[in-house]
Amino acid sequence: MKSLPLIPFSLVVAIACGGAFHAAAEPAVVVSIADQQLALVEDGSPVALFPVSTSRFGVGDRPGSYATPLGLLEIASKIGANAPLGTVFKSRIATQEILRPNARGRDPIVTRILWLRGLERRNARAYERAIYIHGTPVERLIGRPASYGCIRMRSRDVAHLFNAVSVGTRIAVVAGHLRDGIARASAGALHSEFGFAANY
Repeated sequence: MKSLPLIPFSLVVAIACGGAFHAAAEPAVVVSIADQQLALVEDGSPVALFPVSTSRFGVGDRPGSYATPLGLLEIASKIGANAPLGTVFKSRIATQEILRPNARGRDPIVTRILWLRGLERRNARAYERAIYIHGTPVERLIGRPASYGCIRMRSRDVAHLFNAVSVGTRIAVVAGHLRDGIARASAGALHSEFGFAANY
C-alpha cells in the first residue's frame, strides 16, 4: 500500500486518543458525510484518506430520493479492473470513451465501480438503487455533496481503493465526523450503534 497517500498524523493522533484499535477491525472503509472524506482502515488502523462527494440530496434510502444511504454496507461486486483511468461506464459496461478530469459538459461514471449492498433495514435498497463508490470526471466538485446518491471519488483515488478492497469488504457510512466513525468502527462500537447482527 505504499502508493496510497498517508493519513495525516494529526488525525491518527486524534483517533488514537479516542480509543484503541483492534486487530483486523471492520469495516475496512469509513465514509463521513460531515467531512466528505473516506478512510481506508487496515488491521484496525487508518492507512489512507480520500476526499469524496456524497449526495447533494442528503442521506436516506428511499427509492427516487437520490440520497446516500447511511449505515453498514458491503462491496457486492467490483467492476472495471485494469480499465484506463477515465474510462466511461454505461450500465456498468466499459465503453471505448475515456474522459479527462473536469471534461466539460460530461458527468458519467468513470474508471472503477464498487457496487454496494446494504446490510441493515435502513439501507436495504442500496443494491437495487445501484449505489456505488465510483470515479467521476467532475473532480472539481469532490469534497462537497454533489452526487445523485453514490459516493464519488477522483479517478486516481478510486483506482487505489479498488485495488485495496475486495468483494465483501465492509463500508460504514456515517453522518458525523470521520475520526469519530473510525474510532467507533475500530472499537467495534458500530455493531450496537447500527443495530447489526453480532456475526458481523
